[in-house]
Amino acid sequence: MTLKHIDFNMDAAQGYGHFRNEKEEELLDYVSSVSISCGLHAGDPVLIREYLLKCKEKNITIGAHIGFNDIAGLGYRPMELKEDEIEATVIYQIGALAAFAKSYSLTLDYVRPHGAMYKLASENFEFSKAIAKAIQKFDRWLVYTGLDNEILERVAAETNIVINRELFIDKTYTQEFKVDWENKAYINNDDALNRIRTLLYSSQIKLGNGQFMPVKADTVHFDSKNPNASELLKKANEIITPTPFNYNKAELSGWV
Repeated sequence: MTLKHIDFNMDAAQGYGHFRNEKEEELLDYVSSVSISCGLHAGDPVLIREYLLKCKEKNITIGAHIGFNDIAGLGYRPMELKEDEIEATVIYQIGALAAFAKSYSLTLDYVRPHGAMYKLASENFEFSKAIAKAIQKFDRWLVYTGLDNEILERVAAETNIVINRELFIDKTYTQEFKVDWENKAYINNDDALNRIRTLLYSSQIKLGNGQFMPVKADTVHFDSKNPNASELLKKANEIITPTPFNYNKAELSGWV
């Protein structure tokens, strides 16, 4: 199977007050969806508004970037939450961003966890299912973006939520098709671009042992903290014809 379209996504408003990642803005021209922080792990009201308006200007699909209530640790510290706490944490963040977006005639299309929440959702079925159920309680049409693996597929099967299967383009995968979270280094741009070509032309990804594995990716994540992100995204856009495209929800709605 060859992919006709693929979504390129990134995170934005990953700062607070004077602490900002200025590189985020220069990447907006090369992605088709942006996950905007909702205020718990990052994102203050001014920064959130700024990126909502930038996405509106560039006609970029908007998602809620949700995380643990950990502004000091930027959402990278794990937390143990009961199911009702997970629900409250998820709905609170989606609701805040959705209300903000409504003020500017915008809507949210998807929800993507951040940091420690993302990692736990990729490893713990019950935790990931609790996130999905909270998303559905807010809006059953919202898409759940998560790591492309069996857990996400099981969550989709049990809750009937629409999912975006995500691949990391610049991180190392083990031979078991797991992200090597302990390896903080980014793979070089040439290898990342070859990964995109392989994904587009054969729907596969190269693993740590050199073997190739079939995947069902809907979206590719680009890390704005990667010092080579700008160059990587520019070259990645040259591979996509005509441009990256967020199509998952549009297809279900009959738009395409």
